[in-house]
Amino acid sequence: MNTAARHTPHPRPTPAPLGPIRTFVAVGDSFTEGMSDTTHPPGSTHGQYRGWADRLADRLATANPDLRYANLAVRGKLIRQIAEDQVPAAAALGADLTTLAGGLNDVLRPRCDVPAVCAVLEESAAKLAAGGGHLVLFRSTDPTRRLKSSARLMPRIEQLVTFVDDLGTRHNATVVDLYTARAFDDPRLWDADRLHLSPEGHRRVTDAVCEALGLPYDPDWRTPLPPAPPAPWLDRRKSDAHWARIHLGPWLVRRVRGRSSGDNRAPKRPTAEPWPGP
Repeated sequence: MNTAARHTPHPRPTPAPLGPIRTFVAVGDSFTEGMSDTTHPPGSTHGQYRGWADRLADRLATANPDLRYANLAVRGKLIRQIAEDQVPAAAALGADLTTLAGGLNDVLRPRCDVPAVCAVLEESAAKLAAGGGHLVLFRSTDPTRRLKSSARLMPRIEQLVTFVDDLGTRHNATVVDLYTARAFDDPRLWDADRLHLSPEGHRRVTDAVCEALGLPYDPDWRTPLPPAPPAPWLDRRKSDAHWARIHLGPWLVRRVRGRSSGDNRAPKRPTAEPWPGP
């Protein structure tokens, strides 16, 4: 495995200006669904998670008040489920902008056929790119820098990241590089479950996407938060025990039972509808 994938994405030219974005469709898992961002603009009555994709829709709607937006992502989904349940519906919408993030749930599982995951990701990207709109892919954040117990997964993660780079080149897609952004090593950018982004984490992903697309963005998204006061050893152990009981335990039980947090859950925005904006 080429370990350079850990540090530097493929060089890419300055993004060309996007044409009008009339329809935006987001495809993926919990990352794109928006877990665990519970913040909403004042006066909003949204009952779902918000997340970076909704925040991106807000910004796109500022430039085009007639924006239509669909978010087909569902938490817990593996890449094959995304390919079967979301990609055909997304491709049929003929969106001007489509985002695809998937595969990380697969590589986090005890057993994973990474080449098979990459093959399905390739198939999905090809179908979405064929629609004529612009495709956005992601180099995922690196969980091994903040969850030391996940270090054994590094070869799989590097393989997936390298493949996404190649996929972006083949399909003229924008690849958003979250992998080398050290700001995401900070636990404060993550929810208490340590797997899903906090509201601030989602805000930074939105700016990362905007930068990659050549849209206005806040450059501080890469800037680490100010250092946090060191927590006492006993407090850290209590926090770890609470996390294992409340989050890790149920996750392991679902894996053993072949269940997912997304079972029988519908997408929050299954059709491209007008987006009210911020």
